[in-house]
Amino acid sequence: MSDESQLDIAVGRAQRAQDLINNELLQEAFKTLEEAYLQAWRVTKIEDVAGREKLFLAVNIVAKVKDHLNATVTNGKLAMAEIKQITETAERRKLFGF
Repeated sequence: MSDESQLDIAVGRAQRAQDLINNELLQEAFKTLEEAYLQAWRVTKIEDVAGREKLFLAVNIVAKVKDHLNATVTNGKLAMAEIKQITETAERRKLFGF
């Protein structure tokens, strides 16, 4: 990821993703959706295979959104570490006159 502007963007996105993960309203929405989908799945009729498949996909989509947010946070942490390394290297070069 070495382009510093891209690293800065990743760090900013990570902070926004972390804010979303910590947002009580979004957490409540995810929980409510997941519970509603699971409840609807439990009451499907035996012959409603298509309905169960749609509910299965819906539950998994909620999980994929959560996973995406967590991956964005992780990428931002990696970008922050890379920025730190670039900064430390530049400081060492400056200090030792390279």
